[in-house]
Amino acid sequence: MTSNRYWSKLFRFLHSEGITAVLFLAPSLIGFLIFYLIPFAMGVQYSFQDRAVDGSFVGLTNYKALIESDSFHKAASNTLLFTSVGAPLIIMLSLLCAHVLNQKLFIRDWLQTAFVLPLVVPVASVVMVWQILFDWNGTLNVLLDRLQLERIDWMNSDWSMVVLIIVYIWKNMGYNVILFLAGLQTIPKDYYETAGIEGAGNWYKWFHITLVYLTPTIILVVLMSIINCFKVFREAYLIAGAYPHDRIYMLQHYMNNMFLSLDIQKLTAASVVMVGCIFCFVMVMFAIEKHYRNFME
Repeated sequence: MTSNRYWSKLFRFLHSEGITAVLFLAPSLIGFLIFYLIPFAMGVQYSFQDRAVDGSFVGLTNYKALIESDSFHKAASNTLLFTSVGAPLIIMLSLLCAHVLNQKLFIRDWLQTAFVLPLVVPVASVVMVWQILFDWNGTLNVLLDRLQLERIDWMNSDWSMVVLIIVYIWKNMGYNVILFLAGLQTIPKDYYETAGIEGAGNWYKWFHITLVYLTPTIILVVLMSIINCFKVFREAYLIAGAYPHDRIYMLQHYMNNMFLSLDIQKLTAASVVMVGCIFCFVMVMFAIEKHYRNFME
């Protein structure tokens, strides 16, 4: 009797929703543990040692050398500049495009396809187009020459940051538009109709209804945009190579060069600092979202 009761409890436990969810998530969790968490933990350990193999504990020596590095300062300042300009721009443009697509337009389906297309096109195949556009003998410089204007060395001047921001927005805006559009379509139309009956204008509806109920989506888009800013190395590397102009020398370039020179200590220290900054920002955004939830309740 006791044995049957035991097997009955075990059967109910295995068929509960919690264990079912864990079983479905187990492959992803195991992969995340093996390929992300464990290597990152090993990197944190290496950042406090003088060498990767049989290293000795040296405290914060590697972090001190990292902070004193001019290359790291340049990479960190460029990454901060790119994030502070690129992220707000892509968020505002994505929200504007989503608001337009939320209207009844006869070319709505075509516009949605145009925004989503960069997400499915391989970056390596498209970067060639950007190289043709911004090369010294490229399309834009030919156009400037015909207008009797001076040519611009786009990728070997401060304009390279502008080019990288344009490529970043073009590549990632479609995903943000989809998120914003989904958030806009979940807002009940009754709220707008009620506000209209009470005499509210379009701006009032936008700020007091749309933005309020779109706040969770905005927080998610901000997080995704910041994360994508730290993943722009792929585009920068394909356009300008491993040693680009100083203006677009990012943290990923710095860590890639440290890896190529086998300077594992600076590489791991830089990665820990970058992950720490992203983690602090994510915690701040989660705190804002929690405060918003409590306010709405």
